[in-house]
Amino acid sequence: MPRLILLNKPFDVLTQFSDRQGGRRTLSDFVPVPAIYPAGRLDRDSEGLVLLTDDGPLIARISQPRHKMPKVYWAQVEGVPDQRALERLRRGVTLNDGPTLPAGARMMDEPAGLWPRDPPIRWRASIPTAWIELTLREGRNRQVRRMTAAVGLPTLRLIRWAIGDWTLAGLAPGQWREISARPGSRKDRA
Repeated sequence: MPRLILLNKPFDVLTQFSDRQGGRRTLSDFVPVPAIYPAGRLDRDSEGLVLLTDDGPLIARISQPRHKMPKVYWAQVEGVPDQRALERLRRGVTLNDGPTLPAGARMMDEPAGLWPRDPPIRWRASIPTAWIELTLREGRNRQVRRMTAAVGLPTLRLIRWAIGDWTLAGLAPGQWREISARPGSRKDRA
């Protein structure tokens, strides 16, 4: 049976098991399980769900854009989105590497039970912030940050909440758990 691990990757952690430059935290600082690999990437300055597995076909289904597996992100942005900005995100925006696919985009309240980020985001009393939920079916480099910036809403904090049916529910930063590798199954292993 393939192994599948859900990890809540903290801020400032590389989505790899070693650091050639040295001195930076990596997945090996949190998950002491041999012979597993991340299914996709999550930027060092982003937080949230990373899936780790030893199943190559599962990695492909999760990470390759042609499979269009939905990934849900919570973005704290500078400014307050209006309907025009949300609609632009829903239709897709043009970035320097071409147009994005349409995305799910909606305003949301700050997530309940959200852990504090270390270090905290920059805070400016004169500029409001808001939370939006984005659902993407592709995974370009720094795509959420580039999309929100393109509509005038720079991302201050970014959390990946879900990949397909798998979510961060019940995982604090740095925590992980092994579950069934069957898509759609959330049954934890004993």
